[in-house]
Amino acid sequence: MNGYWGKILRVDLTTGEIKVEPLPEEFPRKYLGGVGFGTRLLYDEVPAGADPLGPENKMIITPGLFVATGIGTGSKTAFNFKSPLTGGYGRAMAGAKMGEELKKAGYDVLIIEGKSEEPVLLVIEDDNVKLVPAKEYWGLTTGEAREKAKKEYPGFATAFIGPAGENLSLISIIDTDERQAARGGPGAVLGSKKLKGILVKGTKKVPIAQPEKLRELIKKWALVFKDHPATKADMEYGSGEFLDWMNRERGTFPTRNWQMGFFKKAYERAKEEGREHIGIDPYYWAPKYRAGRKPCPMCNKPCSQYVKVESEKWGTFMVDGPEYETLYSFGGVLEIDDFETVAYLNYIADQLGLDSISAGVTIAWAMEAYERGILTKEEADGLELTFGNGEAAVEALKKMAYREGNLGKLLADGVKRASERLGRGSEKFAVHVKGMEPPAYDVRGIKGMALAFAVSVRGADHLTSGAYGTELVGKWWKFEGVDRTKGENKGFEIAFHENLMAVYDATGTCKFSRHMYFLEGFPELIEAVTGMKVGEAELMVIGERIMNIARAFNVREGFSRKDDTLPYRIMWEPIPEGPSKGLHVPPWELDRMLDEYYQARGWSRDGIPTKAKLMALDLPDIAEDIGAGV
Repeated sequence: MNGYWGKILRVDLTTGEIKVEPLPEEFPRKYLGGVGFGTRLLYDEVPAGADPLGPENKMIITPGLFVATGIGTGSKTAFNFKSPLTGGYGRAMAGAKMGEELKKAGYDVLIIEGKSEEPVLLVIEDDNVKLVPAKEYWGLTTGEAREKAKKEYPGFATAFIGPAGENLSLISIIDTDERQAARGGPGAVLGSKKLKGILVKGTKKVPIAQPEKLRELIKKWALVFKDHPATKADMEYGSGEFLDWMNRERGTFPTRNWQMGFFKKAYERAKEEGREHIGIDPYYWAPKYRAGRKPCPMCNKPCSQYVKVESEKWGTFMVDGPEYETLYSFGGVLEIDDFETVAYLNYIADQLGLDSISAGVTIAWAMEAYERGILTKEEADGLELTFGNGEAAVEALKKMAYREGNLGKLLADGVKRASERLGRGSEKFAVHVKGMEPPAYDVRGIKGMALAFAVSVRGADHLTSGAYGTELVGKWWKFEGVDRTKGENKGFEIAFHENLMAVYDATGTCKFSRHMYFLEGFPELIEAVTGMKVGEAELMVIGERIMNIARAFNVREGFSRKDDTLPYRIMWEPIPEGPSKGLHVPPWELDRMLDEYYQARGWSRDGIPTKAKLMALDLPDIAEDIGAGV
């Protein structure tokens, strides 16, 4: 079928068997690709109760439908797995060159299962697929491994884990040529399988139904992107371009382990020094440090800010970023306003293979515990673990990756495990949902996003719904009159946004282009690539189908309404000052929003998809597995 190869590449690390299987015929129409294929296969192939770090778990890699077709921003590949961090549905997205090469090698899906006894690499070159020993790669950082592989396998795209993944840190990542599949612990899944890396090179062209039509559409959308006001801002300042607005206008930039929604100290310092911008604001650092761009494949609005830092303290290094989330996780939430330190933390996290969001929030928790006297200096391995101490943060980060010392062992698996290990009341300021640390949106002042955090299938997350823009601005596309400070009328809003974003993840389209494509842009692109006529309504049903399968995966693992909750700090501690002063999400308000959301979804009051809903989505087998009979 055009747009697809109809092939699944399956690699069993236990036996060494490598085989190619047919893609089920109904998959393209029902799931499109990307997370659609990945979520369905994850549900089908990973049994309930499987150990996320055991051989039964699988890494299912699924490039989006638009990957390797030339469609602007169609770069995203999904890494699907049972999350060792949450124990539920795991998904990490990356604008990965290896996903593009996988499609060009002739595969729609790569399934990695089993467990190797010794470290290995998986090398894919079109039809030639092999496992090779990787003892000399084991122990290398992601950058060292990538550099070594580029010499031994020139022209191959790469995906590597770092020392954190090797040491089974539950917040470890997969680095794909300086793009990170980060959330939920995918690095630990590969580490548990002794798979150090994947190298892919493809020379085939994805079959296209209407090549001329596709070329016309690519040109048409390139002009739309070029002239869109968001493009200029993203290209000049990256994803952090609205950081100042989040601080001063909305007061929803989490700071000091979420004690505040405004980076007050940084603004006070900037005022004293006569600076317009704080140190971590891209309007300050992007023009000064940017050395170039390293965009995702086929990106025509690159937000990449590839920076070069020549620091007396940290030496000379180059890193792609920091992104908005990292400016929060290694900046605001740690009360660090020195850009060079934040960039170095970003660099170290990428090299060692740690999720920058989870790592930063975990260190922030440790800093608060230290300042409260709950975590002793001895337990912190002698570090002065106070807010704003960049040197201590760097040392803590290194210890986490290697599980080194008391502190490394305490923090290596994220904030939930750390707070359980330490105890002493530290759970009250451990900020996470389902075990996953949150991104840079103080949802006490963004009520719809509070609901989105609570119900997200992969834990606290902004991209499953992508509703933060709608909430913060008050309108977007078909939505208007949205009040971020009120908890009413959020159920349908969040369910709709989740369904739409599932379509983006199935096609592999970057969500930063949702202000251009919206939904209307997809039908003609899908038809040009595949020949399928799929209207907007059917696309939304596909998105809803994907979200229901992901929810069903979690239900099968024992998740329900009890897990759709928020941290103590968000529910009980109002934002103390700034534009969102006094706002929080008390339990009664969250309960009302959950009722609304489940009703909009057609689920039971306990958050279980009903048999009727699952049957309506043409998922009869899942309806029998977990469907609620209401």
